[in-house]
Amino acid sequence: MVFAHDVEMSLQAAVVLANSALEPDTMTSVEELAEFFVEHGYTGRHDRDRAELDAVRSLRPELRALLTTDRDGAVEIVNRMLAEESALPQLVRHDQFDWHFHAVDTAEPWARRIRVESAMAMVDVIRADEMSRLSVCADDDCDGVVLDLSRNRSRRFCSTACGNRNAVAAYRARQAQS
Repeated sequence: MVFAHDVEMSLQAAVVLANSALEPDTMTSVEELAEFFVEHGYTGRHDRDRAELDAVRSLRPELRALLTTDRDGAVEIVNRMLAEESALPQLVRHDQFDWHFHAVDTAEPWARRIRVESAMAMVDVIRADEMSRLSVCADDDCDGVVLDLSRNRSRRFCSTACGNRNAVAAYRARQAQS
């Protein structure tokens, strides 16, 4: 494990949320938002309404900027996000999770919690000088964010679909040369 479990979960959720804005948009309904909540292990307040969907969707450009900038740029974004949300980190333990950080109360709106948790996760990435764990998909036709948590730092594609598409293209190119 590269980072603490809560950091990895927040980073993975931030990447999925940022990438959901790419075509085809995969965060268009309250039902998709509810699936995202469960899939990424969120707890606390979840309103399950259009206002919450709109608030979460509005985070996508900022998360993409945070996840694709350089280290100094990430510091500026993280500091701004934490200051704007008046984040106050606290160690908490709940459900199946051991001690980890929460920086806003779980009763706060979910979009606010996503924003703060993403910023807090990036604090660990920045402090560990691990910005190379974040990149843009190697597929020429894709702008998806890639989170590489592998030991050998070998992940190049944002999804299996992009990886498969490139593997097939490489195979066909080799066959054409034969």
